[in-house]
Amino acid sequence: MTTDPAGSLVRRIPTALKSSWDRLRNLTTSSPARFAVIVFVSLILVFTALLSLPAAAANGRRLPLADAIFTAVSTICVTGLSTVDIATTFSPLGKVFIFIGVNIGGMGVLTLASILGLVISKRLGLRAKLIAASDSNPLRTHGGPVNEGQTVRLGEVGQLLRTVALSTLLIEGLVALALYPALLLAGVGPLEALWEAPFYSAMAFTNTGFTPNPGGLVPFADDYFLMTMLMVGVFLGSIGFPVIYALWKNYWHVRRWPLHTKLTIITTVLLFFAGAAAFLILEYNNPKTFGSMDAWDTTFQAFFLSAMTRSGGFAVVDIGELHGSSLIVGCMLMFVGGGSASTAGGIKVTTLAILALAVISEAKGRPAVQAFGRRIPSDVQRVGLSVVAWGATIVALSTIVVAQISQEPVSDVLFDVISAFGTVGLSTGLTAELSDPAVYVMALTIFMGRIGTVTLAAAVAATSRSQLYSLPVERPIVG
Repeated sequence: MTTDPAGSLVRRIPTALKSSWDRLRNLTTSSPARFAVIVFVSLILVFTALLSLPAAAANGRRLPLADAIFTAVSTICVTGLSTVDIATTFSPLGKVFIFIGVNIGGMGVLTLASILGLVISKRLGLRAKLIAASDSNPLRTHGGPVNEGQTVRLGEVGQLLRTVALSTLLIEGLVALALYPALLLAGVGPLEALWEAPFYSAMAFTNTGFTPNPGGLVPFADDYFLMTMLMVGVFLGSIGFPVIYALWKNYWHVRRWPLHTKLTIITTVLLFFAGAAAFLILEYNNPKTFGSMDAWDTTFQAFFLSAMTRSGGFAVVDIGELHGSSLIVGCMLMFVGGGSASTAGGIKVTTLAILALAVISEAKGRPAVQAFGRRIPSDVQRVGLSVVAWGATIVALSTIVVAQISQEPVSDVLFDVISAFGTVGLSTGLTAELSDPAVYVMALTIFMGRIGTVTLAAAVAATSRSQLYSLPVERPIVG
């Protein structure tokens, strides 16, 4: 009797591959949040390797590891903070890597995981739909019933994924077409503008804020059309894909907008005007920022700064020269961020809106939180409180650690840490001067801010248990 070792090995290889494929497919459906974290970590490692290539650097030398890791995290998490000058440090190939990375990261944590899970599972089943829907409604990562009218129904998730892809391509394409002639009129060469227009468009829509040219936006400070188009791109990216989807379906029928869409639009507009008013009042007499401008320039730059502190990351004025009071306003706007399931970071505008409505309802003695004829359930309020608490904890711990390592002024540290947590990208100049240990702390802050506190909590929780009994009620003294 003879044996065939080679044939046995050949038979075992397909079996092992099928087993590995099945385990990966099970992971996509059994733990959506954990799979999303794995996807983002894997992407960060891949882009760290790509940005470490000598061909990715302008000088042909390998980028230091800390700078490569931080740039990869900032790219995939669409933040825009950097320890190096993107325009002069990276070669055209390196900038292409960054361009691709921000578009991948801008699609969202769980949305990206859904698409990859769809590829692996070959079909968008109920579990895969739950993965995608949880990006537009974080409550889906928790057990218990969820009102399907909150954002996107499960049956519409396939359409939502198509909306994500199409809206990204369409909006970035239209913004790039508008920016191209503006760059030509600003003195940029035709071939350079052909590359810079889509780059700026991607950085605006993904709310990243990297600039491909030396000097950033300073050469275009007086080009109101170009800067307005950047604000439009930032706004569309920050409101979130579920809102874009709802507006696309019912753009002329405001009454048909879901509650999530109404809260996102109203809160975003209010913060935009409130931030502009605050910067205008606080900086109009600062000779290092708005003080040297006329009334029109000051007003426009105040609105531009308000839009960018929400998560955009572009800057014309030197952030380090702002008054301390303006830095506090910037910290508040960055901490709030943009809309849920958007390219923006922060605790999200809907979280702020729900907590504000809860405070108003409590002051008026209402038994439930209400808005636009709808009652907001208590579990949504609890998630909002959890997001704020975890966000504040992450910011506080990161600020303490970075301040201790760097021994820099706490105001500058706090601003850059919140910018990292909110994936904004604005900096007082501190981030570029940090030592490697502080850089790693900032990178971790960016990662935790981008994947979301709810997603992170769901990823590390092994199981969720149902409690089938009620404990006796006792009211502690509050306030």
